[in-house]
Amino acid sequence: MQRNMSSGGGSVASLWTEVNRCGQNGDFTRALKAANKILHEVKEDVTALHCKIVCLVQNCSFKEALNVMNTYSKVLGSELIVFEKAYCEYRLNRVESALKTIESVSEQTDKLKELYGQVLYRMERYDECKAVYTDLIRNSQDEYEEERKTNLSAVVAAMSTWEKASPDDLGLSETTYELSYNAACTLIGRGQLTEALNKLQEAEELCRVFFSEDSDITEEDVESELAVIHSQMAYIMQLQGRTEEALQLYNQVIKLKPSDVGLLAVTANNIITINKDQNVFDSKKKVKLTNADGVEYKLAKKQLQAIEFNKALLAMYTNQADQCRKLTSGLQSQNPGHPRPVLIQVAQLCREKQHSKAIELLQRFSDQHPDSASGIKLTMAQLYLSQGHVTKACDILRSIEDFKHKQGMISALVSMYSHEEDIDSAIDVFSQAIQYYQSEQPGSSVHLALVREAADFKLKYGRKKEAISDLEQLWKQNTNDIHTLAQLISAYSLVDQDKAKSLSKHLPSPESMSFNVDVDELENSHGANYVRKKAAKVTGENPPKEQGQGDVKKKKKKKKKGKLPKNYDPTANPDPERWLPMRERTYYRGRKKGKKKEQVGKGTQGATSGAASDLDASKTASSPPTSPRPGSAQASASTSAPAASNVVPPRQQKPATAGPGARKKAPQKKKKGSKSGW
Repeated sequence: MQRNMSSGGGSVASLWTEVNRCGQNGDFTRALKAANKILHEVKEDVTALHCKIVCLVQNCSFKEALNVMNTYSKVLGSELIVFEKAYCEYRLNRVESALKTIESVSEQTDKLKELYGQVLYRMERYDECKAVYTDLIRNSQDEYEEERKTNLSAVVAAMSTWEKASPDDLGLSETTYELSYNAACTLIGRGQLTEALNKLQEAEELCRVFFSEDSDITEEDVESELAVIHSQMAYIMQLQGRTEEALQLYNQVIKLKPSDVGLLAVTANNIITINKDQNVFDSKKKVKLTNADGVEYKLAKKQLQAIEFNKALLAMYTNQADQCRKLTSGLQSQNPGHPRPVLIQVAQLCREKQHSKAIELLQRFSDQHPDSASGIKLTMAQLYLSQGHVTKACDILRSIEDFKHKQGMISALVSMYSHEEDIDSAIDVFSQAIQYYQSEQPGSSVHLALVREAADFKLKYGRKKEAISDLEQLWKQNTNDIHTLAQLISAYSLVDQDKAKSLSKHLPSPESMSFNVDVDELENSHGANYVRKKAAKVTGENPPKEQGQGDVKKKKKKKKKGKLPKNYDPTANPDPERWLPMRERTYYRGRKKGKKKEQVGKGTQGATSGAASDLDASKTASSPPTSPRPGSAQASASTSAPAASNVVPPRQQKPATAGPGARKKAPQKKKKGSKSGW
């Protein structure tokens, strides 16, 4: 490219040399100063502008670089700086703008395809992202092949975890700890937890070996790099129920204070799920880590959603009702068809004893979103049961089409109808279920088991006539079933005795039912209720004694006669009202009051009523007042015991009801960032 060097050409040339030298050394700050000096000499120089943009990007001044591109868009053109513009928009989290910029180009270079894959991954368009990386690996050969494989394995892991998809095995060799980590995440998505834990242990070993070759890396740096692996290990332990081990690993990760805010947020969230309604103070501290800046750009949508749900549950557990309602309202507006925000609101209303409002809220959501109403209706039935409305709960359960013919649902409905003594409705449940399986799975084990249960239920409640069709169906399936045949004959004996007689011909004969049993051995066996006594053997010297001779008579216990009162008169008639309480007897006149009024003490404390009259000077005016002789006073001070106080024991606080459903724990995915290729 020919440059204008008419004025100060020598100085401009030296400046270009400075830009080239600083760029190769990675000193982009000095290169930027040199580029600015060139632009001061030669305004709107395309190469100088491009160099300036590159230097700003390398210094992470993305906003300033984007401003330069927008200011000189006509001079630079769209094709020249399309990668730099899309990259700046991507780094500024303007993902949709970056996608639009990339798709505006007719032909994409390899580095633009790399960036395109990153943008698609951030937008969670995993199928398209997988196609981009597969094409890049197939059609390019450079030093970035390992990073492309890492990114492709991250896409496969995300599809397995968030979309529950099972992509084909791409044959990626797990030679690095990043590839092993992503393979473990894929196994977690498939539910293979033990294999995933083993794979994470392999990733940890590979990571330690990799960093052991670098002498500049400290042990703290290694532990910081291993933090994401340890957090994922703890997640697997939490899923396996090993909460103590999981909590210990989570806390180790938190203490390291890793720079990845997404890792900190997920780890803190999972600690909150372990705490539940306990250790609330610790949960309040941990929830602050989920509010860090930039978390929303580091995690998947389902991870962010799980964190918000847990915030609402924590507000409920800490009795922050207004905060809980505010969070659940926001969640419901963001996810109008998701049942969990409604369930959290219902749990909060139940804590406030507002069950009727909770049922109304559930009914409204069920009517508006019938596709996701199954779990909502189950909760509604549970609330009706807690209030004692069994029939209403049964009506709700029978309206759930997804579970209507499940064996567990049939069992629950029959049990509840039996509790309410509504046998007709219970039989109707059996009939509908049998009819369904007769058309869908005739002769299956489930179908025959339902017929058997229906027949036994009808026989139990005396509905033998109604049980005939079920018993006939069972007997036709197995004509050797003597028990079913006997039940069928018993049922027909009430309706059609001729039919019962004809069926009784199929019963086995007594000869075929006889068994070679030793009766004596059976009676003497362990557990027999009655054992026949054998005759005693007769010996020569001791002939058998005659009956009654030498028998030891058992002593009979004599009943002790009851003791009579001392003043008992056998000639007197007993009081006919002696069994009534004293107050209810006809001759009861009540207690005589006022008899001892005159005996109330009127002297010094402790004086008796007898001495009170002697000390009354008005009654003995003629006699001179004399001091009482020592020991003449008959009163003595009596010490009374203090009354026991009625101390009310404190009420035992009931444990708080857990919120609906089990809380979500979101695993995290590691993905390398693509090289910009400067």
